[in-house]
Amino acid sequence: MSQDRAEPATTVVLEELASWSEDLCRQELPSVLPRLLSMYQCSDNWKDHIRVLKILTEMFLPHINYLALEQSFFSQVLPKTVKLFDDMMYDLSGQARELSSQNLELQATLRNILQSMVQLLGALRGCVQHVCTLQESIVLENIHSLPSSVLRVIKSTFVHCKNSDSVYAGRLHLVSDLLQALFKEAYSLQKHLMELLDMVCMDASVVEEDDTSDMVSVIHSVLDICSVISDMDQAFHANTWKFIIKQSLKHQAVIKSQLKHKDIMAALCEDILFSFHSCLQLAEQMTQSGTQDSADNKLFHKRVKLCRFFANSLLHYTKEFLPFLSDSCCTLHELYLQIHSKFPPSLYAPVIPKAQEKEILSVFLVALDPLISQLLSFTPFVEAVLGDKLDLSSELQLPQCLLLVNIMDKLPSQPENVQSLWCERSQYSEHKPRMSLLEAIFYSFEQCSGELSLPANLPEVTTKGQAEVAVTLYQYVCVHLCTFIASFHPSLFPELDVTLLNAVLNSGMITSLLAMDTWCFLARYGTAELCAHHVFIIAHLMEFIQKFSPKEAENLPLWQHISFKAFSPEPKSQIANEVTMVGIAQCKKWLSSRHTLGELESVNVALSALLTVCNSISEALEMGQQAGVLEAVSPLWTILHVNQVSSQPYVQWTLSLLLPLLGFFVQAVEPQLISQVVTLQTSLLKLDPPDYVRLAILDFVSSLGRIFFPQAIQEKVLPSLPSIFTLLLTDKSWLIEQHTLEAFTDFAEGTNHEDIVPQCLNSEETKNKVICFLEKTRMVDETARARVDRIKQEKRVLNGHFVKVKVEREGCLSTLQPRAKRIRQEFPLEEEYRSTLQIAEGALEAVQLLLQRSPAPGWLTVKLEELQMKINTLKSCAQPSASSCNKNT
Repeated sequence: MSQDRAEPATTVVLEELASWSEDLCRQELPSVLPRLLSMYQCSDNWKDHIRVLKILTEMFLPHINYLALEQSFFSQVLPKTVKLFDDMMYDLSGQARELSSQNLELQATLRNILQSMVQLLGALRGCVQHVCTLQESIVLENIHSLPSSVLRVIKSTFVHCKNSDSVYAGRLHLVSDLLQALFKEAYSLQKHLMELLDMVCMDASVVEEDDTSDMVSVIHSVLDICSVISDMDQAFHANTWKFIIKQSLKHQAVIKSQLKHKDIMAALCEDILFSFHSCLQLAEQMTQSGTQDSADNKLFHKRVKLCRFFANSLLHYTKEFLPFLSDSCCTLHELYLQIHSKFPPSLYAPVIPKAQEKEILSVFLVALDPLISQLLSFTPFVEAVLGDKLDLSSELQLPQCLLLVNIMDKLPSQPENVQSLWCERSQYSEHKPRMSLLEAIFYSFEQCSGELSLPANLPEVTTKGQAEVAVTLYQYVCVHLCTFIASFHPSLFPELDVTLLNAVLNSGMITSLLAMDTWCFLARYGTAELCAHHVFIIAHLMEFIQKFSPKEAENLPLWQHISFKAFSPEPKSQIANEVTMVGIAQCKKWLSSRHTLGELESVNVALSALLTVCNSISEALEMGQQAGVLEAVSPLWTILHVNQVSSQPYVQWTLSLLLPLLGFFVQAVEPQLISQVVTLQTSLLKLDPPDYVRLAILDFVSSLGRIFFPQAIQEKVLPSLPSIFTLLLTDKSWLIEQHTLEAFTDFAEGTNHEDIVPQCLNSEETKNKVICFLEKTRMVDETARARVDRIKQEKRVLNGHFVKVKVEREGCLSTLQPRAKRIRQEFPLEEEYRSTLQIAEGALEAVQLLLQRSPAPGWLTVKLEELQMKINTLKSCAQPSASSCNKNT
């Protein structure tokens, strides 16, 4: 039969069936149902499809036995229904961009498709509603095809509605009424489906494996829908999440091992952050507008309520599924840090009204604090928080420090095994070593340079029963650290000793001070036996001298980092003499060789060790030793040329060590050498040397105020000094500017050549700058916001420096360790790669800050393009197939 003859026949049959009574449908079900199903499968007309589907669902579905629903109806109808919907969606999306108000034919076609889709969703809703009326308890096996088919159609609908602005390319108003109807129908369909699935019963003792898989699939599908509707309808979004959490907990016994917990936790945390930021943004808008509009307040409270729901859901889910959340601990850690980074005293907290800030904070304190308590005994969380190589951005460093203090406060009430888990350093895998809690606190504290210099204040109850008062970050951490140590389990004291000693010897002054304060408390709080134990630890420094003899050149990389002030007078003098002799010998050895730059590193180490001696006990060096140092280092100047210094990092480092060394003995330096050095400095500054070279230059010119220049060199030296000071007093770096002011003041107060001092102040701005420095006043009053912004910029620079120092320190220590066999690593230089890239990233951030302060020089664009080419080359080399790149680059 031809298509045009078949269609009227189908129409006649459908019209006849539409007039049947309920009883007649029940009686004729066995004979009519197969015929209708055949018609539905064979029809190529969307209109007939919809008519047959409506008759099937409205007139015959109610009479099919519940136990036969899947086999007799759903398995045969729904696959075709989903395909029909997909085809309509494909045609709709494909033609939507061509829609226009002039093309009436296409407009009618698209509207017809949308109307058909609304009807199809209505038919599916009828299926779901019918199953809901059958009995109180549903078995998934009996409706196997229904949930998956319905969820696929729902997701497709929501995606289309979400993307409608771009899909219809500015012609949305021509179909907006039907799109709205389509969304409402899908909304209603999902609501009824969730009611149906809430009736599903899964007895752990008798449940079928297919039923378990079906429920898991349902939860994952609804999770996909959640990501689509997150910014479409907040109430609907919350109800969808409520369904996911409820079903996961309801069927926990049978589905817990199959759920994708990592995906669920990641999506939940993402939605928490989204809701949290939306609350902050609305509060910021209220601050900027300066009004407390009732509509804004109502919306704000609504969003806070949503945040509370999400936070409580996270807490509940974590509690029930904790053993399965090892892959989610990093996500939970990140969530905690991100949220706390937006509250005071964080430098990155937005300015919002105190009432709104308190309301938001109360929501997350109620949820996040118990969350941390739940996770305390979970090893993967410990590993996530105490990871030895955490790459935290500047805004997350204070939250990390406060998290560690919070954990420390909770540990005294925990069992000994939990305390040991946090307080003992261990290696839980061959790739990821972890710090102890105390090590992590000192390390994290060191990263909070901006908050410490502001200083940031935190609320603290200093006296029991009294109101909170604001205390500095230093005081806050110190008090909590001492309180924790007072409850320390005796078995953990060896870890405490090691951590405190390492922190006292830390190169960061503020970290060392914190460790000293903590150790002083421990000495006062502890027993006499404990104090004797600490004395014994310090006494082992003598054994340190024997193990790493200062007489050996191979130990200079260690001695260059040690302050001799740590030793008692007798060994201090001996060690200084021995290090000095070895350093002098290394310099002479290089001078008597071929002077290759490749061997200059050993000279730099020797110079660094000599500088350490001078910084520690320069006044204790005998005249013969001072002469020996000068005799060894003076010839080095003959091989220093401006072009080499400007282009070779090793030579730059040599210069930065030589200049302060000469400064210590400037009164004994030959006048011609002083003239030579000043001339080199003047030429070098014109080539824009690195900051550490500029700082070394300042050290030297400051020391020149202690001498009188002989007539023979005055013509060369005196005109050069004003140009050096003038150039550095106008440096764009605040750090260089500050050091220049200090160096200029020292020089001006000590020099006998007073006539050159005014020559250094060749502008009113420079004069005012120096006057303000001397009077300890500010040239420009700084607002609180401006000060925070400045400190944030300074923190980026300092963090880059700390990373560099850490890499150098680790490299030095690795050369001192015995070459023991190590566990083979797949990427043996991974941490070196990571640290080097951090330095590069810090350098690029510094360039970005410079661009904010002044116009870019003409050569910068060219240089950036060259860097981009190098980056592209490195990317090519990083590909697995690029094994020969090290030869080609």
